[in-house]
Amino acid sequence: MAEKKETITAVMSKWAAGVRFEDLSKDAVYQAKRFLLDSLGCALGGYQQHDVVIALGVLNEIAASGPATVIGSGKKMDVVSAALANALMVRCMDYNDIYWKQDPSHPSDIIPAALACAERAKGDGRELIVGIALGHEFECRMCEAAVPGIRERGWHHATLTAFVSPIVAARMLHLPWEQMQHAIGISASARCTLGAVTAGKLTMMKNTVDPMATESGVMAALLAEKGYTGPEHVIDGKEGLAHCFGPEWKLNLLTDGLGESWRITQCGMKFFPTEALTHAPISAVLDLVKGNDLKPEQIAKVHIRSLARAADILADPSKYDPHTKETADHSLPYCIAAAIAERQVTPAQFTMAKIEDPLIRAQLRKVEVVADAEIEKVFPALQRVIVKITTTDGREFTKQLDYPKGDPRNPLSDREIEEKFAALAEGVLKKEEQKRLIDAVWNLEKLGSVTELMAQTGKRG
Repeated sequence: MAEKKETITAVMSKWAAGVRFEDLSKDAVYQAKRFLLDSLGCALGGYQQHDVVIALGVLNEIAASGPATVIGSGKKMDVVSAALANALMVRCMDYNDIYWKQDPSHPSDIIPAALACAERAKGDGRELIVGIALGHEFECRMCEAAVPGIRERGWHHATLTAFVSPIVAARMLHLPWEQMQHAIGISASARCTLGAVTAGKLTMMKNTVDPMATESGVMAALLAEKGYTGPEHVIDGKEGLAHCFGPEWKLNLLTDGLGESWRITQCGMKFFPTEALTHAPISAVLDLVKGNDLKPEQIAKVHIRSLARAADILADPSKYDPHTKETADHSLPYCIAAAIAERQVTPAQFTMAKIEDPLIRAQLRKVEVVADAEIEKVFPALQRVIVKITTTDGREFTKQLDYPKGDPRNPLSDREIEEKFAALAEGVLKKEEQKRLIDAVWNLEKLGSVTELMAQTGKRG
């Protein structure tokens, strides 16, 4: 009788449950600290956003008190609620990390699961680094395994996050691999996310579905800890992920070479608070506008050659008439219009006043986005974009970029991450409080308590 083949979630869980800090490469540890600092900055900026205010209002009504800290307020909540709140803060400005291989994703959306569960388990900085590295490892691998990307199948990448967040939560809670496997089955089988959240006119749900998938993983780990079970074949079995979301999956990419290298060292950060495929064209336009001192009234047309998905997602009719922050930061015409009018694309360009600003809106119709088959051929290895600006007096300026600032091949420096953090933390943390938190992150492996770290992310109130 043939031996029963081990399920993929068993292989993943056995490895993840056994990983130790000493197994990580030096660069993986360093990158985990960089992504944590970047994510905490995004969360402190997110704490001040309208959608987070709404969500915190609801959680203040329904959440239980518990061991996990809510960033910004310092309030202590149950781990499920805190993971949701903090993940929404990290995500809501669309300013955190980005990994794009077949499918895009934001692995740092899972960091709040590691933070909340590490607090519950009284974990230290070294353990938190392991959790961060594991989240990036499997989120990135899930993206790579879907061919074509899950977005092309009509689903959102939060679908994949629901498979990964329970791994991180279970690892931080020190669950045995069998319970981790059940946690994956519990979370993943219950949460698939429609691509509608990033199609057409966008709403607050665009930035909420991934935090909800992170919340799902924490809840699943708590259930598994008490003996709850979930389908072990949720990836590779009957009516599992590969069966339902076919036709092609490179499932071997989920487990091949685990521990030989670390995906967190291949993940990028955002230099702009916008959808990832806007970054290269924004960079190119800013270079051309600043380098040639072009004024808005001198520009007749901006022609952008990019991927088919960029034209589809970022330049449909609704993106030429944005009236919400969520639509604007996923609108390539708006991002380019802001770059032309203001020579920068920062969170300041996504207030309602700016979105309705006549000077910015006057530039929107100058932007044309077309799909380029040759560019399609080199993606995702290159995120190539070719921008041509035509002036009112007939001059033409062209620039090609193969990847944006923040890509691992052109990374943000530590100083740039600190500056981004400071700008986002302003209004929540004083300068000396910012410095203490930054120092704590850079020395994370020496920190005896994750709760000690989280106590520095905002005052109780």
